[in-house]
Amino acid sequence: MATRNKKKSSAADLLLDRIEKKTARAGVIGLGYVGLPLSLILVKAGFHVTGFDIDKVKVKRLNEGKSDIDDVPDSMVRKAIQSGLFVATTDARKISRMDTISICVPTPLSKTKDPDVSYILAAMDWVVKHIRRGTLVVLESTTYPGTTEDLILPLLQKKNFQVGSDFFLAFSPERVDPGNQEFTTENTARVVGGVTPKCTRIARRFYEQAISHVHAVSSTQTAEMVKLLENTFRSVNIGLVNEVAVMCHRLGIDVWEVIDAAATKPFGFMPFYPGPGLGGHCIPIDPHYLSWKLKTLNYYARFIELAGDINSRMPEWVVDRISSMMNRKFAKALNKASVLILGVAYKRNIKDLRESPSLDVIKLLEDKGSRIYINDPYVRQVAWKNGAKKSARLTVQLLKKVDLVVIVTDHSDYDYQWIVDNARIVFDTRNATKHVRKNRHKIELL
Repeated sequence: MATRNKKKSSAADLLLDRIEKKTARAGVIGLGYVGLPLSLILVKAGFHVTGFDIDKVKVKRLNEGKSDIDDVPDSMVRKAIQSGLFVATTDARKISRMDTISICVPTPLSKTKDPDVSYILAAMDWVVKHIRRGTLVVLESTTYPGTTEDLILPLLQKKNFQVGSDFFLAFSPERVDPGNQEFTTENTARVVGGVTPKCTRIARRFYEQAISHVHAVSSTQTAEMVKLLENTFRSVNIGLVNEVAVMCHRLGIDVWEVIDAAATKPFGFMPFYPGPGLGGHCIPIDPHYLSWKLKTLNYYARFIELAGDINSRMPEWVVDRISSMMNRKFAKALNKASVLILGVAYKRNIKDLRESPSLDVIKLLEDKGSRIYINDPYVRQVAWKNGAKKSARLTVQLLKKVDLVVIVTDHSDYDYQWIVDNARIVFDTRNATKHVRKNRHKIELL
């Protein structure tokens, strides 16, 4: 009796089958603002997810159903844990059980503004030691074009693995916007680029199980460049409007009125708004990855460097404005001034302090001898020098006690009319007081 020849399934076919049937085990390295939301939407899609992190306290809290991320409530983590589909661990050996591995670790800059890929390399040390054949590896951490293929690919090839057959490698930039309730990891389109077409196909299919739209591009370098373009676009435009704010101040013009009027044009203009500086992990940092890469190719990224220079100087300009106000209003120098800083998080309605311009403003004022109080409804205290700077209770007594109130972060929790009514003067760097009607003479805008 003749026997039929059965075609042996490839590693790619087997992995695609497990992904589509949701039997693939997903690993996520790094359980911060990117990795934890990703883990939970994969759980929601039906995958078994193992989250890896080096922070033992974080792992313990997550396994107890507790979150330390603004956009992830405890109830969501608790539900994932109770479902049996999510577990957090510090044990890198469990990577050997994973079918997919998403790397979501920080990528800061060094003091010289060079890329610091040490977290990626540390994650890859885990992966290289424990990865098995047939695994999809996706880097999500923002980095310079070429990182995936120049840094990660050679490490995996040292195991005598062939990309596109023994393992599958892709880049898919995170697009997390902390505090944004409308656009989340789940409903924000995802860009994916693989080392080979097969890598792209598998990575795309994986993300399609949990994310509403996935856009495939031709290479990992293209995907890496997409994220840098997005944040460079914002950095450059914010740098432009910050410089316009300085210009308008010198001309005696209200920059906020100018922007609102320009925004009435239905084409050719997109409103951006000035502020005390840039915060968060992305916009102050990501463009410098691109600038650094171009310097290695003997090209100077002028827009990026100029915007970075303008934006980084905004805290100094804020302090100069405060100094001028103290002289005009009270004939006081900064070393005699008491100042209340409202908002230390880098953006409204979150507790994230990363790269917050408020911290720079506070340091500059303290260096000049000012007595500083802080208040933030989302931040209990800030690590500071040899101790901690605690968030003071916002009271009428405190508002009346200080010389000046500076609105650095425009949290929606604040009653701005009440603040203006009870403060001596208010310096508003965010136009948070635009709806205040009484006592506007106490307000000075950026």
